[in-house]
Amino acid sequence: MSPDLPRAEVVVDLDAIRHNVTLLAGRAPDAALMAVVKADGYGHGAVPVARAALEAGATWLGSCSLGEALALRAAGITAPVLSWLDLPDVDLAPGIAEGVDISVSSADELRRVAAAADRLGARARAHLKIDTGLSRNGCPAYAWPELVKAASAEPDVEVVAVWSHFACADEPGHPSIDAQIQRFGSAYEVAREAGLNPLRHMANSAALLTRPDVGFDLVRPGIAVYGLNPVPQQEDLRPAMTFRSSVALTKRLAAGESVSYGHTWTAARDTTVALVPVGYADGVPRVLSGRLSVWLAGRRRPVAGRVCMDQIVVDCGDDEPPLGSEVILFGSGARGEPTAREWAEGMGTIDYEIVTGMYRPRIRRRYLGEV
Repeated sequence: MSPDLPRAEVVVDLDAIRHNVTLLAGRAPDAALMAVVKADGYGHGAVPVARAALEAGATWLGSCSLGEALALRAAGITAPVLSWLDLPDVDLAPGIAEGVDISVSSADELRRVAAAADRLGARARAHLKIDTGLSRNGCPAYAWPELVKAASAEPDVEVVAVWSHFACADEPGHPSIDAQIQRFGSAYEVAREAGLNPLRHMANSAALLTRPDVGFDLVRPGIAVYGLNPVPQQEDLRPAMTFRSSVALTKRLAAGESVSYGHTWTAARDTTVALVPVGYADGVPRVLSGRLSVWLAGRRRPVAGRVCMDQIVVDCGDDEPPLGSEVILFGSGARGEPTAREWAEGMGTIDYEIVTGMYRPRIRRRYLGEV
């Protein structure tokens, strides 16, 4: 066996990405769709996901950092890309030169964008962000009129859009949702009164699925592109990521023998255990020790004992799976296997954290549905 063969791999189904984008675009037929591919495509791979999303009807891409946006450009992707969060000393000129749209949340950011554009002899494309209640990035309401006035008078900056982000869109009916929509409307009117005619965008995945009235000109689904649903309602979204490994060794244990560090699990009867060479260094949460199962040889089987750095042990009862048998740690759930959401709920977190955490040195990423 070659030492280059992976101990485990993440398999990304690009046809699932295409399906999800098509479904999401249908929820806002009058708006353009920006597929958010920040954090290396939520752990799925930004470039392959971006290409699949564009093939399925997305016309924009969203990144967090300018570096992420420039990586898309380096891969030959020419679609509009928005970049929205960097440190003050990041050189914006390469992004402006590559036609990357840049978010602006303050007069200082506007000055830096304009200065970089002036050095290039180019005109920057900016999206002015208003803080409507999330209280993270974005211009506060008291400074908004000044920012809009300065942006409208800046010859080196084209204001492409006004935008904001929801705090609680994944909690349908939360009172903050309508409050943020009202604040956004007021901020947009200030921009219009200043002579601007920008696009509007506010809807993330949850808002796109639950509030068709806020599609505006552009929607920005993120997690739903990857088939993970941020709201309670049922949708035909298809999870795109499967995390898999293989059986490296099997052995019989006698009743009373214990497994792994701390001997937290003891065989109640004679049983067969299978060793799988993945652990918390590979993204298997140690906190799920004693509560984890995998899909192996056609059924769910419990993980015995603690999750280790490099390995887990699976209780197979009287079955003895052949060496090399596939082990699904999480997937779409279609066969009954564990899902990223199941892991997240067991950890008291969200499935976003699970999938974005799967970009690890020992994990190979493989794609299905490449064209």
